[in-house]
Order: sequence, then structure tokens, then C-alpha cells
Amino acid sequence: MVQIAEKSTFDASALRRKIDQFFSALGRGVKAYGAHKSRAGEIAVLNAKTDDQLAAMGLRRDQIAVHVFRDMFYV
Repeated sequence: MVQIAEKSTFDASALRRKIDQFFSALGRGVKAYGAHKSRAGEIAVLNAKTDDQLAAMGLRRDQIAVHVFRDMFYV
């Protein structure tokens, strides 16, 4: 006696899209984390400077965050 397999409803292209979406989101998260870490380091370096050193760079202490994130905002 031969059994006939039922037709599968498995959609490989849908699975592939879900996997692509997962890795795309993962990549965006890693990129955002890296950008955040590098900016946090830049803020720490600038905060460690004296007010005179910041002034020589044309910055005040209250402008550090705006300076570091200047590419993300229009100020």
C-alpha cells in the first residue's frame, strides 16, 4: 500500500523574507549601538577637557552634546 503525502503549505520565500528581516534588524541594532558607543566616548573625551581647552575649540561645556550629535539635528 502506497501512502500519498499531503500537499505541503510550506512557503520557502516567506521564510527567507522573515530571516532577511531578522538579520536586517539585527544589523541596524548593531550599527546603532556602535554609533552610540563612539559618541559616548567622544562626549567623555570632551567633558574631560578644561573650559579653556573647549574654548580653544570654539565650544562651551553646555554645547558638547549638540556638537557631538550635530549630524543628527538641525540646530
